[in-house]
Amino acid sequence: MRVSRQRRLILELLWQDTDHLTAREIYDRLNQNEQKIGHTSVYQNLEALTQQGIIECVERSEGRLYGNISHAHSHVNCLDTEQIIDVFVELPPELIAQIEERTGTTITDYRIDFFGYQRSP
Repeated sequence: MRVSRQRRLILELLWQDTDHLTAREIYDRLNQNEQKIGHTSVYQNLEALTQQGIIECVERSEGRLYGNISHAHSHVNCLDTEQIIDVFVELPPELIAQIEERTGTTITDYRIDFFGYQRSP
């Protein structure tokens, strides 16, 4: 995949910011920083980067969110703030073997999503 100026700008932004961002937020942040890029170009490049597995796309009911981590990981989803936090969960091999035996499938990858509310002080 060719790394165009637009793709480089998007990747730099996603690597600097650990938040999961909408395409609109990416567009706004780039243009606020004097990095002129078109709205359509942002959407097209996000789609291409996602298809190549370079960035992640999280599907939400209110739209897609994009993040900088493309390899296997899990998410903690705060229902108050709508923040998504990347976490790395490693299940014990015995548990994976038990699931494989029970379901008759071979587990090659997994993701666990946690949901919760922000704690009161």
